[in-house]
Amino acid sequence: MQDPNPLPWGALDRFQAHFIVKKDVGQQVVNYVARTKLTTKGHFASKTVVKVEWDGSGSLATLLNRDAELNEMIAKQSVHDATIYVEPTDGAIRIRNKWKNHIDFGITKELFEIYDRIAGHIKKA
Repeated sequence: MQDPNPLPWGALDRFQAHFIVKKDVGQQVVNYVARTKLTTKGHFASKTVVKVEWDGSGSLATLLNRDAELNEMIAKQSVHDATIYVEPTDGAIRIRNKWKNHIDFGITKELFEIYDRIAGHIKKA
């Protein structure tokens, strides 16, 4: 049988916004890797974030875990937006979330404030 809804060939409509913080981490790459670990309740579309923790072995994850206000701000976001990754690149550190399609893509004022606060912690670390 032929699939009635075939997947398109070529580029898919998936986007990510990357926030770049210029900082040379040198050999301390592991200190700047972190991601949110979410505690949720509910199922499927009604799933909500209850608690946010940062998972990472370095000093940045420790700093982010200490910021209770930041974690409360993240907990108010959807599960998709609350999933945040922080990772070093060449001469900078990238803050990003999951891939979004063209309809969902965008950054709210609240999400921008979250990323800005994370960037502040990166500059301190």
